[in-house]
Amino acid sequence: MNTVFGKTQKKDKSKTCIWKKSIFFDLPYWSDLDIRHCIDVMHVEKNVCDSVIGTLLNIQGKMKDGLNTRQDLADIGIQSQLHPRFDGKKIYLPLACHTLSRKEKISFCQCLRQVKVPQGYSSNIKSLMQLKELKLVGLKSHDCHVLMQQLLVVAIRDILPNKVRLAITCLCFFFNAICSKVLDPVKFDDLENEATIVLCQLEMYFPPAFFDIMVHLIVHLVREIKCCGPIYLRWMYPVERYMKILKGYTKNLHRLEASIVERYIAEEAIEFCSEYIEKAKPIGLPESCHDDKVG
Repeated sequence: MNTVFGKTQKKDKSKTCIWKKSIFFDLPYWSDLDIRHCIDVMHVEKNVCDSVIGTLLNIQGKMKDGLNTRQDLADIGIQSQLHPRFDGKKIYLPLACHTLSRKEKISFCQCLRQVKVPQGYSSNIKSLMQLKELKLVGLKSHDCHVLMQQLLVVAIRDILPNKVRLAITCLCFFFNAICSKVLDPVKFDDLENEATIVLCQLEMYFPPAFFDIMVHLIVHLVREIKCCGPIYLRWMYPVERYMKILKGYTKNLHRLEASIVERYIAEEAIEFCSEYIEKAKPIGLPESCHDDKVG
């Protein structure tokens, strides 16, 4: 084996193809698979939620509308009313239909700040809201899940034009429908058509930069439900929660695997022994905080 380290040869960019076929297609069974890549709905929903909220509130780094996006519209030659304009001193970006005024942003943020949910339902949304900067900070995957399926529809009920609000509401209802534990196979075709219609409606109001690969994956979610079953049986929430537990096992950063194995075996041994001890409480089972209050 002859190994050459470093960049010794310059690649000819004119002959380089940007499209590369996956090596998995060399496998004899790969072309016959119905599902080649299992889409993680948890991260799709989180990224779509970040894009929607970031675009509505103009959160730096998460919004999909800006000077570069407007210049792309000018290069493509579409939506001339949104092209950037120069008034002699500075560049002016015309208001889009999804642009919120400061009053509307305050109404949106105050609505989420006043939300009260049951214990364990979600994070404290009030702690994630910053009224001075008018933005949400530190959203986790489950927070985006709750926002996308319940709270976002309530927060935009008195802002945005009717057609834009209806498109976002239909998107939230779509995620709520596909994440249900009980699904009717007869409605799969309607859900698949609804996903296409919702994306077409969003394309009428949001800039092209909004539609990245995560937004595109919405089209394939219903097809995966047909082949693989309900989403709640195969999304990443249980895996992520258990990774948090394993992360808590690591006390020696130089021996991560050994630290996890040692604490895992200790917990298993204690839990096994506790079954033979009277009046012992099992490890890892949650206890209700209301047992002592109910009399």
